[in-house]
Amino acid sequence: MKVEAHIVVRDAGEATHWYARAFGAQEISRIPLPDGRLLTVVMRFGESEIHIASEFPELGILSPSWIGGTATVLQLSTNDADTLWSRALAAGATPRGELKDAFWGERHGQLSDPFGHRWNIGQRIRDVPQDELVGAAAKLFGLTTQETNPGLAHGETRSTSSTTR
Repeated sequence: MKVEAHIVVRDAGEATHWYARAFGAQEISRIPLPDGRLLTVVMRFGESEIHIASEFPELGILSPSWIGGTATVLQLSTNDADTLWSRALAAGATPRGELKDAFWGERHGQLSDPFGHRWNIGQRIRDVPQDELVGAAAKLFGLTTQETNPGLAHGETRSTSSTTR
């Protein structure tokens, strides 16, 4: 089994040109409709394929711009995050989180494309031991490692009075 993303944009034709410019994606196939919209375009991003469709409000198929944003983030893993980041910005992407070395061992940043989709750009720079990951994550959220317990069920209270779920 594998997972392939299927994203919706206002104009799939415009989006495919942008993804090619910004990320180097290559078009594999497309299904045009008589009204000019595209049912789907399959694009290859490195080793992965993403299906890009025009929106069809009359069928409830809506882009992030129609619904006010997206909760989904797509990750592009690369061997050269700085170059891909610069390329995306030059094509008109908007930075959401700066490209920097992250505690989980990636050079990592997040941006939005002109169609409302969010993209992480990540480059593995080092392997990080699990205890270091847990400690760094706790520090980020102002907790100590004693306060974090992955065994707690959602909704349970932690042992300290400062953090309750």
